[in-house]
Amino acid sequence: MSDTRRVRKAIITDAGFASRYLPITKTIPKAMLPLGNRPIMQFVVEECVEAGIEEIIVVATPEGKPIYEDYFNNNVNRIRKQLSAQGKEDRYEPVQHVLDFPKIVVIEQDPSLPYGNGSPVASAQKFVEGEEAFLVLYSDDVVFGTPGDAKVLVDLYEQNPNVEGIIMAQEVSPEVVDKYGIISFKAGSDRELDNIIEKPDKGTEPSRLASYGRYLVKPSIFEHLNPTNLGKDAELWTVDAITKIAATKTVLVEKTQAMWMTTGDPENYFKAHMMFALQHEKYGSKIGDWLSELSSS
Repeated sequence: MSDTRRVRKAIITDAGFASRYLPITKTIPKAMLPLGNRPIMQFVVEECVEAGIEEIIVVATPEGKPIYEDYFNNNVNRIRKQLSAQGKEDRYEPVQHVLDFPKIVVIEQDPSLPYGNGSPVASAQKFVEGEEAFLVLYSDDVVFGTPGDAKVLVDLYEQNPNVEGIIMAQEVSPEVVDKYGIISFKAGSDRELDNIIEKPDKGTEPSRLASYGRYLVKPSIFEHLNPTNLGKDAELWTVDAITKIAATKTVLVEKTQAMWMTTGDPENYFKAHMMFALQHEKYGSKIGDWLSELSSS
């Protein structure tokens, strides 16, 4: 299988300061915040597993690296033994699920690189240089539903191996187009990327499709994803590299078949956690009643 798969590896990034979440993120990486009993990072990893990815490179801060290594490798054998003695082996099953994930390599972001969301990706260059193509996923972004974006990207690339990249997008309301990077298509196309307009003024948006952190790219991205190509605020941006590629080669835009939600700030994280609880927790049907009780107290 591994010899024939076109896309075998994925980079997941969580190497920022997460300053909007301080003080908790001085100790816990942002993507280790929970949705139910699983951290955000696990949802992104599971999306890669659904896509058949064989190796995942998690890019973390120096403080976050040992936390991720522990989470994905520590079998907490003492807990397993205690649960077994109590006849509660089923409670260990979620831990075994994590231990059974494909190979996960945790690295630190290269400190010599400038600030920007492209720097974690550039830090993982040596792990994907020999690949035909690979995935890039931002752990800020959670996708609810199936198929997940990672699988959509991999399947679409299998059908279109000559493209230089594919990015995911989701339609947003006209009221919030000024909060996102909005897709602009090449003339005469509703599928080929021309540019991503960052936070356009309302009424000037080229479409209502917002780009977010789900990309399939080739190693050619590193020709542009380096400190000589800084963008807005003197930062290194992944989308800048992708749009430079799109200037001369084909980058496809695909609408998500699921639902993208960001967890990049506390308010949106709360909304994503609420969505998860409503859809997946046994108590989800009670949340409406709880809110009524709380608002009337």
